Amino acid sequence: GAGFIGSNFVHYVLDEHENDEIVTLDALTYAGSKDSLDGVLDNPRHEFVKGDIRDREVVEDLITDVSAVVNFAAESHVDRSIEGAKRFVETNVQGTQTLLDAANDADVDRFLQISTDEVYGQVLDGKFSEDHALNPRNPYAATKAGADLLAQSFQTTHELPVLITRTSNNFGPRQHPEKLIPKFIQNAAAGESLPVYGDGSNVREWIYVEDNCRALDLVLREGEIGEIYNIGSHAEMTNLEVTEAILDAVGASEDLIEFVEDRAGHDQRYALETEKIEALGWEPKYSFEEGLERTVEYYFG
Repeated sequence: GAGFIGSNFVHYVLDEHENDEIVTLDALTYAGSKDSLDGVLDNPRHEFVKGDIRDREVVEDLITDVSAVVNFAAESHVDRSIEGAKRFVETNVQGTQTLLDAANDADVDRFLQISTDEVYGQVLDGKFSEDHALNPRNPYAATKAGADLLAQSFQTTHELPVLITRTSNNFGPRQHPEKLIPKFIQNAAAGESLPVYGDGSNVREWIYVEDNCRALDLVLREGEIGEIYNIGSHAEMTNLEVTEAILDAVGASEDLIEFVEDRAGHDQRYALETEKIEALGWEPKYSFEEGLERTVEYYFG
């Protein structure tokens, strides 16, 4: 889609693979914008179509002529899913089902389902491997887990060539400002408060979006059909550490930090084993600090 990770992936593939052609289907809901595709909208190897992945007719028409489907489309903000899960079920589960049906009918070569580390739930010690039991703890994560299982069922029952990736927290250019890092960058630059849930001790593993795009591209082309690949950086940081790094990068005072009531069902820690993706020859290129510098430059450079 024209959203954050999908748009970065489109830019990456068109830059790296001169013979590839891409069709982008996006409903352009609140977090999607054609501005994210600036620089590639007029590329003759790229076609943008405004439409909904739940629309069977539109999806079938587009899939007829493609060799691979990469499903980035999702409602993805945990807070919004807690406020109301309906749209998350409709897009993340029903939309994925529409894509799977159409891809199966069209006999595509590969179907890459983009998922999240949140489907595993929280882990206080150790790291999640790809065969770890799913234990989603919020409506967003539950719908992504449901989509994963649905995709796997098409692999088993229809022999659809499915691959699944589960990535840690992304950040970088083109991200919607409701997400923590772009929101805090902009708040800090404007001298506004940075609301940190609870005591800020929740731990996330942060990956720069370009590193994730390289991993997704590799799995799409060289991953083993039917497999799941975790994608993570091992750059674990508490939310408070991330907040302090942003303030330092922007040159703002830590007095802007405001601790607020914790989010319901807030997972304490995520961490991923990444041996499978590393066996394909991938490793992250950017440290958190380098990625943050590039992100701040994108918003204010």
